[in-house]
Amino acid sequence: MKPRKVVIVTRIFTPEPAAASFRLRALARGFAAEGAEVTVLTTRPPRGMSDTTAAESYSVIRVPVLRDAYDYVRGIPQYLSFDIQAFARLLVMDADIVISEPPPTTGLAVWASSALRRRPYIWYNPDVWTSATLTMDVPRIVTELMRLAETVSARRAGGVITVSEAMGAELAEVTGVKRDKMFVAENGIDTDIFTPDGPTEELTEPYFVYAGSMSEWQGADVFIDALARIVPEHPDVKIHFLGRGSDVERMERVAREVAPDNVVFDGMQPPERTAAFTRGAVAALASIVPGRGYDFAKPTKVYAAAACGTPVIYAGARGVAAQLVTDNDLGQAVGHNAAEVAAALRTALEPSGLHDRDAGVRRRSDWARAHASLGASGRAAAQWVLSGFVRNRAR
Repeated sequence: MKPRKVVIVTRIFTPEPAAASFRLRALARGFAAEGAEVTVLTTRPPRGMSDTTAAESYSVIRVPVLRDAYDYVRGIPQYLSFDIQAFARLLVMDADIVISEPPPTTGLAVWASSALRRRPYIWYNPDVWTSATLTMDVPRIVTELMRLAETVSARRAGGVITVSEAMGAELAEVTGVKRDKMFVAENGIDTDIFTPDGPTEELTEPYFVYAGSMSEWQGADVFIDALARIVPEHPDVKIHFLGRGSDVERMERVAREVAPDNVVFDGMQPPERTAAFTRGAVAALASIVPGRGYDFAKPTKVYAAAACGTPVIYAGARGVAAQLVTDNDLGQAVGHNAAEVAAALRTALEPSGLHDRDAGVRRRSDWARAHASLGASGRAAAQWVLSGFVRNRAR
């Protein structure tokens, strides 16, 4: 039997460091491992990044796009600069199944092209964009258009892949998509890169690491305010922020005001260096501002820390992410406020806390390999898609 032809459509992919990049690479590899012919339709890498996918078992088509001031494909003009090209290319590409990653505008492009080509597509749902806009300072019309686009993308799809039961429930409530057409492929991390064994950053002072996106809904400045509270006791301790996002400039201002010598913004880093930073950290940091539409999310930073054997300090709502940390003894879960975070930082820096960090390295990394491997998750999602469950063609 001839392998099925699968096209994955996404505005972000490796080598661009992001949770979506890791997750979709794992999916592409999963399809290839199942014998499918896989093509990823994506964007050209940001400036200074070279394409690292030449040796992979799938092919990649890259198109030029608009990027924002942070070299990120974020914003309506940026999304459309990719979506229009994706729509046009999908009309002439040979595929049996198309996988669409958000934003919902991309979902609309995939839905429309799939309807014209009379072939099914899958909506991959790592976030519920409508829920996020409800707590943002955007015009109501933007929220309603987002809801319409997300509803069409999800309900017209032959199936939906989601990253957690909570995320699936949220999507069902927002869009009305039926739960029986969903498959949960739990989020995770590349456990071949993020391991306890390997190099660490050559830093002499103790430090915490925050690795990933920094946007308003993460509220990572809470760690800067907390650090300022403990600097008198620990004058050498630092936080290294790796990544980018719409909140970086404000965070830099906060750092200059309250802890100018103790906060370092290292910018985007490749996964291998992010893992090195994480291995050597006292603890890794992750946060979600409560009530912003992401209380049901599980930050990838938690999985990356666990895979490296490093404890995590999570600041956010007492929801699924906090439960993930506490139930599996991955670190500390506290409220999203400077006082509680400062207490957690102090505890991590105590001699007993540092001892526990070393003692728990293998336990945390073994847990991540067993429960948070993106490789296993991507393979399971690919098997589900290729199992023949898709019976209703896009229309």
